[in-house]
Amino acid sequence: MTHHILVVEDNKLNRELLCDWLEAENYQVASATNLEQAFAAIQEMPPDAVLLDVQLGDEDGLSISWWIRKQPTLSHIPIIAVTAHAMITEHERIFLAGCNACISKPIDFKLLRQQLKQWLVFAPILSKG
Repeated sequence: MTHHILVVEDNKLNRELLCDWLEAENYQVASATNLEQAFAAIQEMPPDAVLLDVQLGDEDGLSISWWIRKQPTLSHIPIIAVTAHAMITEHERIFLAGCNACISKPIDFKLLRQQLKQWLVFAPILSKG
C-alpha cells in the first residue's frame, strides 16, 4: 500500500532523482515534464500529492497549483513546490498560488520526507495492483 505522487519537473536529472528517491521511499510515482503532461496526468489519475517545479522552462509551474485549487474534487491535494528561487517574494508567490509547502533546490531529502509525511497524513492510501 502506498501513496501516489506526481513529480512535475522539466529537468531530466532532477526529475529522475526525485522519482528514484520517492520509489525508494515506497511511493507510487508518475512524472510530467511540462504543463500539458501535468494536467493530463492529474486528470487521468489524481495524485495524493504533487511535487511541483515552479519554473518549467518558459512555463509557470504555479498555474497547475492555481488550477488544482479551483477544482472541487482536487482542491485537497497537497502541493509541495520545489524551487531554485529562494527569495522571500518568490515564496510568497508560491504560497499565494495554493502550494502547501516550499522546498529549495538542492533538495533536502530529510525535509522532503517530513513534508510528505505531514501533508499525506489524511490522504487515502492506494493499494498496489
